Amino acid sequence: MSEVRRLLDGRRIMITGSSSGIGASAARLFAAEGAHVALMARRKERLDALVEEITAAGGQAVAVPGDVASDEDVERAVAVTVDTFGGLDAAFNNAGYAVAGSPIHETDRAVFDRIMDVNVRGVWNCLHSQIPAMLSTGRHAAVVNTSSIGGVRATGAAAAYVAAKHAVIGLTKAAALEYGEQGIRVNALVVGSTRTEMMEEVLAQAPDLETSFVEKSVQKRMADPVEVAQAAAWLCSDRSSFVTGASLSVDGGWSAI
Repeated sequence: MSEVRRLLDGRRIMITGSSSGIGASAARLFAAEGAHVALMARRKERLDALVEEITAAGGQAVAVPGDVASDEDVERAVAVTVDTFGGLDAAFNNAGYAVAGSPIHETDRAVFDRIMDVNVRGVWNCLHSQIPAMLSTGRHAAVVNTSSIGGVRATGAAAAYVAAKHAVIGLTKAAALEYGEQGIRVNALVVGSTRTEMMEEVLAQAPDLETSFVEKSVQKRMADPVEVAQAAAWLCSDRSSFVTGASLSVDGGWSAI
């Protein structure tokens, strides 16, 4: 009987927002599935601890602290990935920022700027630096961008967040069209309510949202971060080879209602 290959054996993958939540779950899962992972987030101590955990389990990982809103930080993260692992085969652009919803006229401009900087500029910065590295390898590559149910409908989240996650889907579609013939697939995840650190912060500001988020899921629960990471792993793998430009719902059925 031939040996069963792991889902991501040998793939060199950059993951942003990897210090907690979906990103940290993806780091553990991708490494367990054979990927070499470069982990980017702002909190160095958490990244270092996660790298230690992954390497102790036999995986390969490197930490690259930085902010996706900074093009210099993203360029450095891509360079470290390539220098450490010899190339870049896939990316999970997962870093995001959200706050509890408030009416547009009551939303501070600084909040709008931060939401746009992380969720839109952050994905743009990643694509801008990752794609040249992927093109240079001569291998098929994949990018997964984290959007949200807020990227396909107004959910009661801050209007800036809804606009930003719509923009992520637009960037995803445009990049898929531009680079499809060059062997790069680009997809988005439409993520529903997920038990992450950021979600807990939002619920601390607006506890009434929890009931609403749970009720809007057909499954009447929130996702565990690893459930989202599983979908990202599939899209980063060759097993999704004919999927590009897609917005894959991982939302417990919310978008089906």
